[in-house]
Amino acid sequence: MSTTDIKPNSKLDSKAKLADNERLKAESNFLRGTIEADLHDPLTGGFNGDNFQLIRFHGMYQQDDRDIRSERTKQKLEPLHNVMLRARMPGGIIEPEQWLAIDQFADEKTLYGSIRLTTRQTFQFHGVLKPNIKAMHQMLDSVGIDSIATAGDVNRNVLCTTNPVESDLHQDAYEWATKISEHLLPHTKAYAEIWLNGEKSESSLQETQEPILGSTYLPRKFKTTVTIPPNNEVDVHANDLNFVAIAENGKLVGFNVLVGGGLAMTHGDANTYPRKADDFGFIPLQHTLKIAEHVVSTQRDWGNRVNRKNAKTKYTLDTFGSDNFKAEVEKRAGVKFEPSRPYKFTHRGDRIGWVEGIDGKHHLTLFIQNGRILDYPDKPLKTGCRKIAEIHQGDFRMTANQNLIVAGVPVEQKDEIERIAREHGLIDDSHTEQRKNSMACVALPTCPLAMAEAERYLPTLIEQTEALLAKHGIANDDIILRVVGCPNGCGRAMLAEIGLVGKGPGKYNVYLGGNREGTRVPKLYLENVSDDVYLPALDALIGQWANERLDNECFGDFVIRKQIVAEVKVSKTDFHA
Repeated sequence: MSTTDIKPNSKLDSKAKLADNERLKAESNFLRGTIEADLHDPLTGGFNGDNFQLIRFHGMYQQDDRDIRSERTKQKLEPLHNVMLRARMPGGIIEPEQWLAIDQFADEKTLYGSIRLTTRQTFQFHGVLKPNIKAMHQMLDSVGIDSIATAGDVNRNVLCTTNPVESDLHQDAYEWATKISEHLLPHTKAYAEIWLNGEKSESSLQETQEPILGSTYLPRKFKTTVTIPPNNEVDVHANDLNFVAIAENGKLVGFNVLVGGGLAMTHGDANTYPRKADDFGFIPLQHTLKIAEHVVSTQRDWGNRVNRKNAKTKYTLDTFGSDNFKAEVEKRAGVKFEPSRPYKFTHRGDRIGWVEGIDGKHHLTLFIQNGRILDYPDKPLKTGCRKIAEIHQGDFRMTANQNLIVAGVPVEQKDEIERIAREHGLIDDSHTEQRKNSMACVALPTCPLAMAEAERYLPTLIEQTEALLAKHGIANDDIILRVVGCPNGCGRAMLAEIGLVGKGPGKYNVYLGGNREGTRVPKLYLENVSDDVYLPALDALIGQWANERLDNECFGDFVIRKQIVAEVKVSKTDFHA
């Protein structure tokens, strides 16, 4: 089925006007636009017209430094335009040689000098100026990395549980994550032509087909994971499509398929909401790619192309009905879902420190606050990672919690790697569990959507929360805490026990009631408040939790049981109620 002739889906007014993004995709010549011409435009450091959106399909967002925007305006200068690039790294695995290459580029060709590990289990460069963009892509290509389809209306980087202990099972799951990523990639050669000097021909331009994504790609972004219970580090309910590994006798036999998760919403719009994914059932391994393809193709054809705020898979399921969507996937794939196999999530954090795998190899998980790898005055984290990469014989694994695993370390190298890590602040025994279980998105100064601070505020918020825990005699306990600069979902605050979502400078909406396992959406508790309001409120709640909780009752479960907030069971009806 093709989407060459785009029409609004049947649940919408047939005369409704399509979102402008549908026009620009249709007119883009399969994502080429006039990006190449823009690269040679000396009048601006940014991209013009549709190209501002089209570069996202190539893994980049145009940004500027908002801290200096007003000063540049006074000087009659345009904003300091630059791009953020997000690499495609299915499963988050990166080799030492690749790490050394991206480390050097960050030093020499970016405004900030940092490597940032993201909640999408990959790395980002921030602050790449236009003259360096093509060189960046060519450097990545030279070491086997690309950024194809890590943004835009396509299937993005496929996440996979980083499980270095059960090495055989993880390897199987990782290979499926890679296969799914490759299977769902755009077929257009635009990326190679523009960034890698690929050969162009009239026939290649005319014959481009997109058999899975369609000629106008998906209605909205699409996110996929492969996860191995009991760890839910990838937060399956934040994603459109999830393959939950089912193993028998340590061998992968198939997946339970979860569809329709997503966390983004819009302030003040009750028609938008975070939503958990629905469990469609079990499939044997041989049907994995077919099911992935036809979940995508059904969303391609049924998704809302009129209102982008309601274009994600979660809204398609709520518009047409989850059972109808599932039946359509079965019809297209020629595969019937079997009843779901039992599984359970028990945690979603990373095991910081050393663990030994069943293969006898050792694995060191390094806690990287906010995922920001940079040389700080007292903690030269970036230098430390480089020194480890220079001697490491295994690989690195980036986690969906923004941490870094030095994986596959032989016992004879363990002491040397730990020494380097400690000398450079990559191991810090003073980090509390609260710090390890807190997360933020990038927000200011680079993200154009940010309404409030997140990454730069998180260290202070952690210290404030640690002080409250200590005040009430539970300093060794912790709460899943996340702060984001806007409601678009990047830092997964809408699966936290306490989630702060930016509403304006210094102002946040406070949500309570997620759980440790990441299987419940929190609910609004305070709206548009500053720390002089929400910190005293959290003080009282943490004190109540310390005194009245049941054995092993987490903060999120406590606030639900005590009816401090109502449980969100069905997001469409409960979240805004």
